[in-house]
Amino acid sequence: MSGTPVHGTWEPEPAARWEDAFLSGNGHHGALVFGDPDADRVIVTHHTLVRPDRDDGRRRPPALAAALPALQDRLLAGDTAAAEDFTDGRPLQWVRPFHPAFQLHLNRPPEGDTHDTHDTHDARAPYRRAVDFTTGETTATRAGWTSRVFVSRADDVIVQHVTAPHLTLDLSLDPGLPGAPAGLRIGHGAVLTPEGALLTLRARYPGSDLAYTGVTLAAVTGGTVKLVPPGVLVEGATEVLLLTRVHRHTGELDTVAESRALRDLLAAPHPAPYDDLLARHLARHRTAYDRVTLDLAADPAERALPGSALLAGAGGPALLERLFAAGRYHLLSASGLLPPRLTGLWTGDWNTAWSGAFTTNANLNLQTASAAAAALPEVTEAHAALVHRQLPDWRDNAREIFGARGAVAPSHTDGESGHTYHFSREYPLHLWTAGADWLLKPLLDHDETHGTPDPRTTAALAEVALFYEDFLQRTDDDGHLVVVPSYSPENRPGNASWGTLNAAMDLSAARHALRTAADHHPEHADRWRALAERLPAHRVNADGALAEWAWPGLADTYDHRHLSHLYGVWPLEEINPYDTPDLAEAARRALALRGAENDSAHGHLHHALVAARLRDGAGVAHALDRVLGGDYFHASLMSAHYPHRDVYNADAAHALPAVLVEMLVQSTPGRLVLLPALPASCPQGELRGVRTRFGASLDLTWTADGRASARLRPERTHRIELRTPSGAEPLDLAAGEDRVISVKAR
Repeated sequence: MSGTPVHGTWEPEPAARWEDAFLSGNGHHGALVFGDPDADRVIVTHHTLVRPDRDDGRRRPPALAAALPALQDRLLAGDTAAAEDFTDGRPLQWVRPFHPAFQLHLNRPPEGDTHDTHDTHDARAPYRRAVDFTTGETTATRAGWTSRVFVSRADDVIVQHVTAPHLTLDLSLDPGLPGAPAGLRIGHGAVLTPEGALLTLRARYPGSDLAYTGVTLAAVTGGTVKLVPPGVLVEGATEVLLLTRVHRHTGELDTVAESRALRDLLAAPHPAPYDDLLARHLARHRTAYDRVTLDLAADPAERALPGSALLAGAGGPALLERLFAAGRYHLLSASGLLPPRLTGLWTGDWNTAWSGAFTTNANLNLQTASAAAAALPEVTEAHAALVHRQLPDWRDNAREIFGARGAVAPSHTDGESGHTYHFSREYPLHLWTAGADWLLKPLLDHDETHGTPDPRTTAALAEVALFYEDFLQRTDDDGHLVVVPSYSPENRPGNASWGTLNAAMDLSAARHALRTAADHHPEHADRWRALAERLPAHRVNADGALAEWAWPGLADTYDHRHLSHLYGVWPLEEINPYDTPDLAEAARRALALRGAENDSAHGHLHHALVAARLRDGAGVAHALDRVLGGDYFHASLMSAHYPHRDVYNADAAHALPAVLVEMLVQSTPGRLVLLPALPASCPQGELRGVRTRFGASLDLTWTADGRASARLRPERTHRIELRTPSGAEPLDLAAGEDRVISVKAR
């Protein structure tokens, strides 16, 4: 390989827009760092910050169970619009929106505005801002001024360290971000402390007893500190260390106790508190980030370019290397208390698109798709926290909407409520029954990878099976069970309404959920497997494509951003080229016919993941080209939902590493597939540290002359099937004994 890939990115100018600000986070707090030497800003976010409203008491699933049998009768009788009035009449309710907390302002007065004649800064001096993915640290430098920021995974605090000779700064906490509600009640506080100063900002939401409070402790070395409400003025210092936290709460936050907790972080005898804080953070962050690396033998000159220059070029290995590294970094940084939202953990605007929520029918699983293989169990643990915390609400959904035991997941959640209440005529998301299986699949992948079942997941599987036991009561003329009502997110047949029968995703999810629950609960296995066997097969339509709805007569609608009907291909293994070649060919045809609709980034990446499972390297390359050539990435290397950097959104940034792994390595508990979909644009490279679902880590190297080598480090002893471009063969693995495999790359 040609040198070491770049594990970071940089820019020659400060960020002018919050979308271009460099990002740091620990899965709780987030920071968007502008890096302006004269008027720096750090926008502070936190996963808990969702705006309450007066409708909070009505955010319950609709009580529709009593009307369900009549709806099923009408749909089975051919009333294609029957589900349009299956509602309690409520208007569309969005989930509560995610929002930023405030921005920390650090303003350096222009030369001549201060009595300290030593505080000068040359705007013409060379400037650089950077983010180091291995540390989570952003830096900005010009002349003698340096600012460093990271968000500690060890101490759950945002840390900023500013140094310069004779440093003068105005420090304040500013809630005035775009879209902030006019009724937000703000209270500022600033007091001098032995270290320097303590700044507080309390914001109480309109019409609510909820509030959030930000606390910043400023430790100042040298110089003086003066109160200049709402902040402080630091003059003639050599360094300023800022520690910031934000809390969402009812009543009043005990800021004295919080300031004491921040002060305790500085109490260690270490002479350099910033370095001490960073070292504690690195023990967790770097350990996670360094587990997996991708080297595509890029040109060292291209690796040295700023991110914006790489994005403006023709793509290529250097850009893919950096986006892979950035994607894993941002995914890790956004995952902790919760998994990543639609915007990860970051936003600079209160009017966040789609509420900055978790859209669970596609986006969340796409973002976290690399977690198991790319060795980020922290991401899956955050995903599990969301799932298991909301299971009581999922039970309410099953009971209220379907009159069933068990659990049904919502399509949208703000991270607090798991109730289904976001639905409408054109988006009947309350009819989607596949969500629990879809959301539990990453947890199963994690358990298989690490060889230890999580008892919480095992229990949740039983609840999903119980739902299907109660729900799957109707049959067709051939005696097969019918999923009715059924919904394929977020599409509709060409000749029927959105709520219909036997969506392919629903069939795949029900089969998978029942069989998987049976595997984990032998006492119920016969009953649940028998139920799964009564589900109908997938249908292949007149175009030779896997139909999105298996019910006869329902016409496919091809131009759509979602690929819900190919759930059996990815992430399931129900349909694959090895065991079900005819269905795999039908899926390949369905993928070829699928349009991009509005060019949503998640649609392109979803297309690439399915193509990789179908061994379609050209399809993977085409989907990647659409994203890399569509101007989806900001200078921060966070992505947008639409081309031309329209609507800040983490789907592409977080999902892209999964695509690059899947085109190189795929695994199940009994199979390893090497180089299934290698595009011509990546003729050589090395992927190190990837994890497999049969309990082995793997390093893969491939060269431009068509050779490849894999080193397996198994933790469990068993036989698997090895699939390569040359064919299939059995492979025996022994725990603790490395295996080196040489294969042809093409």
